[in-house]
Amino acid sequence: MDPSERGALMLVRFVAAALIGWALAELALYLVVCHQKNAPVEILPCVVKTLPFLAGVVMLFKARALAEWLSDRLDL
Repeated sequence: MDPSERGALMLVRFVAAALIGWALAELALYLVVCHQKNAPVEILPCVVKTLPFLAGVVMLFKARALAEWLSDRLDL
């Protein structure tokens, strides 16, 4: 694996981890606000707030393929 592919792999993994962390923080804040206001937790906002989490997990599973694609696109 050459340095450009390693850099692309690190970038893809970092973005995936950031998406996962962002989604977890957003969902936790939503749950805390609902608890503080004594409001019911609705399903649709929870589902929407977990979409970046799912995207991050998919990116982690496909990290090597995404890194190769990104490396090829940047080598043009």
